[in-house]
Amino acid sequence: MEILIAAIGKMKAGPELELFNHYLKQSNFKITLKEYEEKRPLSAEERKLKESEMLLNAVPKGYVIVALDERGKEISSLDFADKVEGWYPKGIAFLIGGAGGHHDILRQKSDFMLAFGRMTWPHMLARVMLAEQIYRARTIIDGHPYHKQ
Repeated sequence: MEILIAAIGKMKAGPELELFNHYLKQSNFKITLKEYEEKRPLSAEERKLKESEMLLNAVPKGYVIVALDERGKEISSLDFADKVEGWYPKGIAFLIGGAGGHHDILRQKSDFMLAFGRMTWPHMLARVMLAEQIYRARTIIDGHPYHKQ
């Protein structure tokens, strides 16, 4: 399975990046991280639009598009694993927006919108949480015992 994580902002060296890489390595999926930045001075709405366009342009044809979004659906790790397994043949693109969130254009083009709860999370920490859930999904799919079953 191929997974793309496309995100606004660049991860810098530090504990978040180390933990992110740890979970990616453990997942045994082919995962690519693409990071983008919009540095021009733009209004908040223009910035959301440009960032969303960059993220959408990163998605390979045929991939399932999953937007990480506060308006998304909260699901359990077991349900997430089921979704990942169901999307398996297509490839998955997880899109993480900037501080202003996603533009409606990106939301409309998404196949699924995922929320990590109603709290606001730092974008770099959201990447770590996503990587951990991808790893957890892999272990569930592979039949490893899961304490919530």
